[in-house]
Amino acid sequence: MKRDSHQTTREDNRSHAPARASNGRGVVAALVYVFERVMPDPFVLSICLTAFVAVLALAIAPQGHIPTLLSAWYEGTFGILGFALQMILILATGYAIAEAPIVQRGLRALAAGAQTPARAALLVFPVVAVAAWLNWGLGLIVGALLSREIARRVKVDFAWLVAGSYSAWSICNSGLSSSIALSQASHGNALNLVEKATGQVVPLSQTVFAPFVFIPTVLVVVVMTFIFIRMHPKAEDVVAFNDAAESEDAASNDDPHARANSGTPSFATRLEQSMLGTLLLIVLGVGYLAMEWRAKGFDLDINTTILIFLLIGLALQRTPIAYANAIRRAARQTGSMLLQYPVYGGIMGIMKGTGLASMIAKAFVTIATAASLPVWSYLSSLIITLLVPSAGGHWAVQGPFVLPAALSLHASVPRTAMGVAMAENVSNMLQPFWAVPIVAIAGIRIQRVMGYTAVTFAVSLVIYAIALWLVP
Repeated sequence: MKRDSHQTTREDNRSHAPARASNGRGVVAALVYVFERVMPDPFVLSICLTAFVAVLALAIAPQGHIPTLLSAWYEGTFGILGFALQMILILATGYAIAEAPIVQRGLRALAAGAQTPARAALLVFPVVAVAAWLNWGLGLIVGALLSREIARRVKVDFAWLVAGSYSAWSICNSGLSSSIALSQASHGNALNLVEKATGQVVPLSQTVFAPFVFIPTVLVVVVMTFIFIRMHPKAEDVVAFNDAAESEDAASNDDPHARANSGTPSFATRLEQSMLGTLLLIVLGVGYLAMEWRAKGFDLDINTTILIFLLIGLALQRTPIAYANAIRRAARQTGSMLLQYPVYGGIMGIMKGTGLASMIAKAFVTIATAASLPVWSYLSSLIITLLVPSAGGHWAVQGPFVLPAALSLHASVPRTAMGVAMAENVSNMLQPFWAVPIVAIAGIRIQRVMGYTAVTFAVSLVIYAIALWLVP
């Protein structure tokens, strides 16, 4: 109950801050003000998007019939559950890593160097961007927890700082964990549409490491760092991080299975605190990875990423009970995702099953030329991403239409494919689907964060479009 009162106070403070700031901070303050008062809770927003897509599909989609729509919605809602659990496990296992004492000391050491808002931005953007480029799940976790550590030490606007972390994370679809780039580089991958059409794979040297991808990715990080420094609210308008509620939570978050330490430890206590269970799981996991990588070569997918996060977390937490407690705390941060993933799965199902997504993609493709197709692919992807915010699911919907167009027009296949991925980076700044975990871990309402990331949307939209058009 006390937590609720603390949280209410913090949220009330945040809800008044944009009103004060709107008189002096121009466009940015106005965006924060509008998002906080117009944008509903992300779960409610997902319901509104479902209604919008359903009406649109019934009105204009080629298969926009009620029976088709209902079946597609049902299949999409429950077809995403496996993926949803994978995403939640990535976040939970990443959270357990970040909670390990040695990692916490590292985050505190990093945060100690951020003594002003400007230094905070100069630290957060490159650190989170590199983590996200390596792995999108790692980037989310590092961004949220580094923001909290900095906010405990420096008087910065917390929504501004979390928005900066999320903006730095946005480049993940241009990195090593890009599902579109990885699938086109993986022989036999179910989503390798290029190989199915041409018999060839597209190596990462032609996508992730190509200048038209790498250059705008770096530019977005550099440019947004300095824009965010300029966007920080005035001192009188800053709403700082208040961890009173979090401290109270930690004090009351006793493990329900914890046993008294007085007297002789029980068998159960000794078992919980023994490293043998941890070692067993580590041996099994490392053994499997070694066997697979030796036979098939090094490769990362969602499941192996989860396994690696699990093994690292177990090693850092050392005992099974310490790891179980860390996951128990992580689970409290992922509850909202359990609601949203099935709803967005239903949206994806409607768009694919009724042909709405293919109609949007085809509309852009029909007016394209060999030179302009990557840009039209990018623009159509911006729209589809707002409604289908999963790169893998999005590619399964849009890829079958843009790739044949690229082949028939003799356009660049890697550039056309990465146009879809780069638009994912941009649209995520307005689509709260991926912002939910980072704001949940950080402990802040999403509305003020999205007000700042709307600026990232506008800037990165232009940078990526120019790169697709002009950079070789």
